[in-house]
Amino acid sequence: MKPILYVSFTTAATAFLLAGCGGHEEAANPATLPTVEVRTTVAESAVHEVHQWLPGTVHPSDRAVVAARLMGTVEEVAFAIGQQVAEGDFLVGLRADEVDARVAKARAAVAQVERNLARERSLLERKATTPETVRTLEDELEKARAALAEAETMLSYTRVTAPFSGIVTSKEIRRGDLARPGMPLLTLEGAGDFEVHVQVPDSLSGMEQGALLAIELNGRRSSAELTEWSPAADPASRTRLAKLSLPESSGARSGQYVRVYWPAGETESVWIPETALSPFGQLERVYVFDGQAVHLRLVKSGLREEGRIQIRSGLRAGERIVLDPAPTLRDGQPATEKAS
Repeated sequence: MKPILYVSFTTAATAFLLAGCGGHEEAANPATLPTVEVRTTVAESAVHEVHQWLPGTVHPSDRAVVAARLMGTVEEVAFAIGQQVAEGDFLVGLRADEVDARVAKARAAVAQVERNLARERSLLERKATTPETVRTLEDELEKARAALAEAETMLSYTRVTAPFSGIVTSKEIRRGDLARPGMPLLTLEGAGDFEVHVQVPDSLSGMEQGALLAIELNGRRSSAELTEWSPAADPASRTRLAKLSLPESSGARSGQYVRVYWPAGETESVWIPETALSPFGQLERVYVFDGQAVHLRLVKSGLREEGRIQIRSGLRAGERIVLDPAPTLRDGQPATEKAS
């Protein structure tokens, strides 16, 4: 633990500092000040967790880049950026004449084999053909129907629909464009659950899935559950991707900035009750009791939790400090400890 620096002030120095921050207290001779009774407590040393703020970004749990699955000309665009769509809604229509021709050819082939099969079955009843001829035609019919199903599946790709309900966030095509297999047409983001993606330095401690972490979003503190945690670090950034599930009440939007409060180990520091800290302008001060008098001490505070304040500098563990110091209390003023 690093040694804690502290400053003791004479009456003149204290008056100078108070005047420097806009105060109007006047220095007084300790010998002329009355003896006061004060309540005291001991500054305690405690081990607590240290956290580090990490930047995160809000992402929708459902996000899809909808792409073309065949080559064709964009004939119809039935959406706009920001539009809400439901699962199965029609979005883009493509024209692919060669696919239409393939479907027509496959249907004709099925019809021809069905006629041939019907004729041979009629002949088989009159024993004018062989069972093998009928079985061969039945196999050909199965192949023709499979070819038709394949062609009709290709034809269905000319009609692009929404894979899930959400909001269109980008539009990559216009009417008349030539779409190719794999070419992005639009981006669709789910309007339901959101999650935070945060790159965690590999040097920080790991967390178990399901752990709750503090976050700051839209100026408000809340918690989010750790749902995914990559075991491998990125070799360039030396960070690991973590995903946190946001509560439904978060009011998050895709792309928002989030601060994630990530544990970074433990440290030991001095803690005092909130009532012992006496702010004055931009200064923070406490009164230390040495058994005969109180002495003004400037300190620097840190964390605040459950009625306690962390003191980063200016005070040592074990020193006795004054609780609820009166505004009239002065540096060096004689004091006695009030019986509890």
